[in-house]
Amino acid sequence: MPSKLSEEISPFYVMEVLERAKEIEASGGSVIHFEVGMPDFSTPAVICEAAVRAIREGDTRYTHSLGILELREAISEDYENTYGVKVSPGNVIVTMGSSPALFLSMLALLDPGDEIIITDPHYACYPQLIKIAGGVPRTVRVYEEEGYQIDAGRLRKAITKRTKAVLINSPGNPTGTLLGPDVIRDVASLGVPVISDEIYHGLVYGGEAKTILEFTENAIAVNGFSKLYSMPGWRLGYLIVPEEFVRPLQKLQQNLFISPNPFVQRAGVAAIKHGKREALGMVGEFDRRRRAMLEGLRELGFVLGTEPLGAFYVFVNASGISPDSHALAFDILENAHVAVTPGIDFGQGGEGYLRFSYAASVSDIEEGMSRLGKYLDERKNKSR
Repeated sequence: MPSKLSEEISPFYVMEVLERAKEIEASGGSVIHFEVGMPDFSTPAVICEAAVRAIREGDTRYTHSLGILELREAISEDYENTYGVKVSPGNVIVTMGSSPALFLSMLALLDPGDEIIITDPHYACYPQLIKIAGGVPRTVRVYEEEGYQIDAGRLRKAITKRTKAVLINSPGNPTGTLLGPDVIRDVASLGVPVISDEIYHGLVYGGEAKTILEFTENAIAVNGFSKLYSMPGWRLGYLIVPEEFVRPLQKLQQNLFISPNPFVQRAGVAAIKHGKREALGMVGEFDRRRRAMLEGLRELGFVLGTEPLGAFYVFVNASGISPDSHALAFDILENAHVAVTPGIDFGQGGEGYLRFSYAASVSDIEEGMSRLGKYLDERKNKSR
């Protein structure tokens, strides 16, 4: 019999949308993909060449469980150059993607029944990762009319004796929100460890992303290469942690994952040292797509209470069309062949919303908006 945990864990709805979209495509249909947060650019050649060179040189064996020193040094230098924060390479742990990094951090913090506070809405997998690690997710609402900024007063009221960390994400998924420095400072001042998911750092179109390490040492910073360097399939991430967590996390890594892939780590070094210019070019194109998506949604009558300034998502209130975001997303997919993510994937605070990813070409965005417009017109006509 399957375990109770595996039976009760919530599905990742964005993947179910993607899988149904692939079925439609396999049967000859054409789907516009706004559901997945996956860059559509090719990984820069300089990164690929570093991996190929490492494989040809036989760099295909286990590495140190913390990751190769050259990559940990490059990450340390990158944080100092970008944020002015000094990070010892000894406090960097390389992982097989940022999701394993998040999971490892939770395993290192949580005893059964302990709590981690997350916002609502939030990245869909946060509650599931906390539960798998034996913890309990507690939520604090953030609101569109407040720019999805975290209210320190609400957050303080949610803290209990079982609270082991507050998990923040800026730029955020699903909202594209960039937390203000005063907000991050308030969170850091509460005396509770902070896990900061910084995977969308670098993808900012106004303002500036701040690492939690600028405000406190009582924190774990999580980052990776998937988004900024267009490396989602490479599965390369990392943690920056206080000294007391290095050895516990190392033991967890040894037992769960052994070590990250060696040639992928070499690619990570190349990304940091030689891939920045191309990454910035991709950021410029994402901004162009962001503006095209915002214009298209507004022309369709959607009201955007807050404009996303980071990542590659627009979170749209669609409750005027249907309060059931799951049913609406799949109805749009089946009838308009446009794939979007239901807001319920991101918590009760996301119900009634749809998430649109602009990790798609401008031409696809224009075609998707056209299909969505026809769908909305037909829906209105049926309701008359």
